[in-house]
Amino acid sequence: MDSNVMDWDSAYRADGEFVAAPPWNIGEPQPELAALIAAGKVRGDVLDAGCGHAELSLALAADGYTVMGIDLAPTAVAAATKAAEQRNLPNATFRQDDITGFTGFDGRFATIIDSTLFHSLPVEGRDGYQQSVHRAAAPGAVYYVLAFAKGAFPAESEQKPNEVDEAELRAAVGKYWQIDEIRPAFIHANMPSGPNAPFPVAPHDRDDKGRAKMPALLLTAHKTV
Repeated sequence: MDSNVMDWDSAYRADGEFVAAPPWNIGEPQPELAALIAAGKVRGDVLDAGCGHAELSLALAADGYTVMGIDLAPTAVAAATKAAEQRNLPNATFRQDDITGFTGFDGRFATIIDSTLFHSLPVEGRDGYQQSVHRAAAPGAVYYVLAFAKGAFPAESEQKPNEVDEAELRAAVGKYWQIDEIRPAFIHANMPSGPNAPFPVAPHDRDDKGRAKMPALLLTAHKTV
């Protein structure tokens, strides 16, 4: 996906890319990540990398975690900030910044979660992103990445995320992190369909809420130094 194709701020505006909410905004954390939270796999201060409307951040804050969400889109950050205020969650704060080069949080976060961000970045931005989040991670921090796997979108799609296979994900992340596991997973999305859809979507199974279960990979890693 060319970095010039997607106007991320437009995607979050009512008059922008999508008539309704963006497909990845499902009103709650991705189920794969909600399961990690329920299993006690999140600890300490949390960075929500590419937070969007920040349902993950807000859910974590409601559970008592201190969370910082970073996103490139000012509209998404404004919406997340407003939601935190409305829900009385002062422990969830948000910052508009470029995740591939942000600074100011060296060694702070014990957990970093990438909920569908990795595949949204241009390939040339991946290394800067890994350097930035590694710099922001505390020693021993855990890092989770949930990204679209190859085949999530039709091969002929002209505009689609930068899906990854295991080797590609391992090569990008393993340069800075100790990888513990990469396993098959799903991203649940309210994918648009029909002739006016912004991109074609392959047929996928649906969850009990009618959302497409799209092939993904879930990476778990930690910081050794």
